[in-house]
Amino acid sequence: MAVRSTELEQLQSLYEERDNNLVFVYGRSKMEQVELMNQFTLKKKSVFYSASECSNDMQREFFGKCISDSCDVSILQNDYESLFNRIKSGDETKLVLIVHHVERIMKKNSDFFEAILKLKAKKLYPGPVMIILMSESLVFAEQDLEGLLKNQMKKFDKIIKISELKFLDVVRKFPSFTTSQSVEVYGILGGVPGYLNHWDAKKTMKENVCKLVLDKNGPMHNEAHQYLAAELREYGVYQTILSSIASGKEKLNDIFHYTGYSRPKISVYMKNLAAFEVISKVSSFETGGWDNTKKGVYRISNTFLNFYYRFVFPYQSQLETMKPEAFYDKYIEPEIDGFLNLTFQKVCMEFLQLSSAVHQLPIEIVKIGTWIGKQGTIDIIAQDKIRNTIVGMCSWAEDSFTYDMYKELLDNMAAAKVKSDYRYLFSAKKFDETLLRAANLDPRIIIVDMNEM
Repeated sequence: MAVRSTELEQLQSLYEERDNNLVFVYGRSKMEQVELMNQFTLKKKSVFYSASECSNDMQREFFGKCISDSCDVSILQNDYESLFNRIKSGDETKLVLIVHHVERIMKKNSDFFEAILKLKAKKLYPGPVMIILMSESLVFAEQDLEGLLKNQMKKFDKIIKISELKFLDVVRKFPSFTTSQSVEVYGILGGVPGYLNHWDAKKTMKENVCKLVLDKNGPMHNEAHQYLAAELREYGVYQTILSSIASGKEKLNDIFHYTGYSRPKISVYMKNLAAFEVISKVSSFETGGWDNTKKGVYRISNTFLNFYYRFVFPYQSQLETMKPEAFYDKYIEPEIDGFLNLTFQKVCMEFLQLSSAVHQLPIEIVKIGTWIGKQGTIDIIAQDKIRNTIVGMCSWAEDSFTYDMYKELLDNMAAAKVKSDYRYLFSAKKFDETLLRAANLDPRIIIVDMNEM
């Protein structure tokens, strides 16, 4: 599993406090939250309960059995206050109580959280206790929870969101990979540990995609459907919108004309997709070229869903009748490099941010983003606190980063009305001689070969 040192340090710091603690930990599914808790509670006294989708009475019965087994105690009453009075560490060390899928309890029973607060306030079990409530529902964590608890939200000592792994984490997970291979897996699966665990480092990108996604028995063949269906209803509407965006219909008006759905309906469903972190509205870096900026652009921010709805969903009938390898050759291979361009931009952006953090850039980045113009884009714009500026351009699919491409960057800078102190040019392959000579003469041009990143 991925080593999440930041989250572990936060949890350990709270554990070492003398007072009781209440922590809320959440993140999307497949983020290995349970594995994180196993790491954290190693050599600690703990009780772990994973809530079920069932009635309140059955939930308390299951919870009681869990406490009975974990603490070797008898359970006479199964209301939550009585249950929490029966937990024990067996000595003076702090006990860790973990409740996973806590939304399955809190949505149905307000008594649970009241008992949790009494436990934290030392009105129940007398020993020191650290309470960790966990959820894999982003909608519950970021929308429903505050509505349920209102001013009681302040009772949490810490709220920790488990985010996707960064590109550097993927590089560390596959130490034998070239940078190019790491970009490929990152561009298809994103930074979701539960997905990355399926990727076979000994197989090619094509072999992995065929085995994991295209094969009807593959572990990720139905993942897109299962992920969306876990929290969203009217599944067909969401799939239609996602397929529209994946095909290049990135503006609300384009989706309206393509799908036939009303604009208000599209807006509501896209708001739900954004809450579920499936799509996001792309805001251009603020420059003087506002009139030339393309506004209201939406993209699929969930990496795997972006891949699935771009390459698989539109051709499901063909996949039913073709072998995975033939399907890949016809529908994925011709356009996969173009698709990975955006991933490479993200990787280059992460590279600049990391370089800034270790003081290996000429400026200290405080703001970074992309400028999307009506006629072109600037892949990266980064500034420090006094607006010294870096612009960046990334070439993944092209055989060579040419001087003409650099001139295109200058044209886009003029349209955006942005000046730069430094111009970072990234290539996955090579740079042409004219551009290399220009870089030798102009200190503002900084060449970055991907294999040296």
